[in-house]
Amino acid sequence: MVVTLIVSVAIITAIATLLALLLVIADATVGNYGDVSITINNERELIVPGGQPLLSLLVSEGIFIPSACGGRGSCGLCKVQVVEGGGAYLPTELPWMSPEEIANQMRLSCQFKVKNPIKIIIPEELFLVKEFTTQVEKIVDLTHDIKEVTLKLIDPPIIEPKAGQFVQFQVPEYALSDESVYRAYSMASSPSNQNHVELQIRLVPHGICTTYVHEHLKVGETIMINGPYGEFYLRDNDRDLIFIAGGSGMAPIKAILLDMAERGDKRRATYFFGARTRKDLFLLDEMKELEGRLENFTFIPALSEPAAEDKWEGEVGLITEVVRRRATNGQNSEAYLCGSPGMIDACIAVLHDIGVAEDAVYYDKF
Repeated sequence: MVVTLIVSVAIITAIATLLALLLVIADATVGNYGDVSITINNERELIVPGGQPLLSLLVSEGIFIPSACGGRGSCGLCKVQVVEGGGAYLPTELPWMSPEEIANQMRLSCQFKVKNPIKIIIPEELFLVKEFTTQVEKIVDLTHDIKEVTLKLIDPPIIEPKAGQFVQFQVPEYALSDESVYRAYSMASSPSNQNHVELQIRLVPHGICTTYVHEHLKVGETIMINGPYGEFYLRDNDRDLIFIAGGSGMAPIKAILLDMAERGDKRRATYFFGARTRKDLFLLDEMKELEGRLENFTFIPALSEPAAEDKWEGEVGLITEVVRRRATNGQNSEAYLCGSPGMIDACIAVLHDIGVAEDAVYYDKF
């Protein structure tokens, strides 16, 4: 009985593998779509080989669409409006699409393959995105699992981001990946430092990019990046500011605070930073310095599980609990959050409870 079961499973597996191989061969041979056209914003026409993902075709033409997962269909960022020639949605696209986005013909460009002439709409700011050749200038351990990587821009030598935006970091082929891939990381450096990009990269077990950075990246190495991207930047108004972050979510908040200090911004700002234990905290001296440079800025670090040896005398508890205790009235505030989806969702609920308007909450999930 056991032998029969094993043989049956083996046969089914073999058949499934053969079918998958036939589909790949069919898509590469029978599905030879020839050259097709992509019309962009009714102004520019590209002639490209058919049958390839829209995302990679645009990248090959120097048009960069944000994609935190490197085109693997697991982040949902690379959405492009396909106004003609889109066809039916793929099952891999639908989980990332809201009813409104489907109504507006948005497509997940890493999954959508261009098989016939299409017309697309791309935000004009994406045409300002550039690819940069950089050199690793410095690698610093911020914590046991977060490295600060400083890249010197070589060609072109200047980047002009808004504080809080991100770039895509290209990881070359190595043991964990048989092709180069991109991953998105927020810039921690001030936008006034136009010759350098500073990233804070936290190690994710078996992560393609984070493993490369933590175990293989060397000072002096050449790295390609592209950007800047993103809507996570400080709005220009007189509202009080609430910043909330955890782990490498520090990066865009640090950039915003540095920019505020350089501009002499006098808005009242409170920064809640959550960590588990003392070893997970970093840049405390820099935040203290910013408290001195920014007239109305307060930094509140909190530990959720302080160890006895930490001898911690600061705030204790989940960051949501600390925010609820210390930020009781948010009616004239706006909030900027960066961290894990779970943390951000929990913090949004607390912010709404204390009166922060729904349209005054900006966040960057990773």
